Amino acid sequence: MKAGIKDRPQSILFACTQNSVRSPMAEALGRHFFGKEIYFASAGLKQGEQDGFAIAAMDELGVDISRHRPQTFEDLEDMSFDLIVTLSPEAHHKVLDLTRTLAIDVVYWPTIDPTAVEGSRERMLEAYRGTRDGLLERIEKLLDYRPMGNL
Repeated sequence: MKAGIKDRPQSILFACTQNSVRSPMAEALGRHFFGKEIYFASAGLKQGEQDGFAIAAMDELGVDISRHRPQTFEDLEDMSFDLIVTLSPEAHHKVLDLTRTLAIDVVYWPTIDPTAVEGSRERMLEAYRGTRDGLLERIEKLLDYRPMGNL
């Protein structure tokens, strides 16, 4: 079921393990396409480090995540989100525990961690592109987004 514009969440948190690849990509994609309509944030179970491949993959779409600083759930000011999208099993379990007594929708999008791919630079970058494109597709579907040429 597609969300109508009235049914869109007003704030979304993307959560993964280290907040260095998957969740910052999702946050940046959301902001790029819906930043004037919806508040986006991201966090991880533990604080990771910036990832050059994630920055490069996002830069291909004209989305800059080079200023993103990984943060944990403890770094968030509060948990006042309409929706939390978890991208790793560990993050999903943590979020379910954190939101047990809160009225927050939680959805799990199993998302492959591209940092596990080994090989040439191109092979690794291809894995990051796959993660990026999969997240973009899910975000578009979640928020019922249709680019101008595809109406």
